[in-house]
Amino acid sequence: MRRATATLPGLTASFMKGTIMRPAHQRPFIAALAAAAALSLAGCGAVAQSASSGTASPSGVATTSPATSSTATASPTTSGGKPSSSAPAPAVLATYTFPDGRLSFKYPADWKVELFTGDVKPSTSRTATVFDASGTKQVTVYSGLIADGVTHPVTRTVFESAPVPGLGEQPAPAAHYSFYVDRMDSNSTYRMHLTAGAPQAGKGAALDGIIRIGKEVLVAEAQFIEKPFANDAAAKAWLASTEGRAIKGLLLSVTYR
Repeated sequence: MRRATATLPGLTASFMKGTIMRPAHQRPFIAALAAAAALSLAGCGAVAQSASSGTASPSGVATTSPATSSTATASPTTSGGKPSSSAPAPAVLATYTFPDGRLSFKYPADWKVELFTGDVKPSTSRTATVFDASGTKQVTVYSGLIADGVTHPVTRTVFESAPVPGLGEQPAPAAHYSFYVDRMDSNSTYRMHLTAGAPQAGKGAALDGIIRIGKEVLVAEAQFIEKPFANDAAAKAWLASTEGRAIKGLLLSVTYR
């Protein structure tokens, strides 16, 4: 779960699935909608609804279409090596649309999306959790009035970053899909998520991943457990895998109209 703390007016791959673990030095955001401060993201006691491929649900719509991967719509910049350029034939993708009809993303048609909404009526937050065909949680996409962020000093190596075409009209800094590793002391934190602007290599601060969309915020990220990859080479190999490309394509496909 995300904690609600602020509002707006962001080789063989060796990996495991789960939730990113991060140090907990928090940096608060300025509240513009104080009435939403008690909201719990993806909420405890939330309402859950699921959308299987090609079906519609009361709170969100999933449609299928034989589509090319979203990765073809952007030209990512790379650092520290490039994954293999070879790729299989385009997979059939489904499109999930949030209840507001404005926010959507594409995902493999054999994966599943579950939508969680807060207890407040009308709901002011929505979290779509994307599971692969085996039931493993792969990505979460949150939209709402509030989001939290953590920060601490890190040294960053950026593997890949590219603007998200479907978010190009949103406020600057432009939303980017990004895959990188942050290092602090002897700990490495691998992250693939949407960032406000392209992440910078070298010494800096951990990124909160909060994107502005209209009057709300968006947070979309791959779900890794602590130490998902043995090393950077394994992370790059995973990025070139079917799973890595699918998650990258999902993040690049996020659209807000």
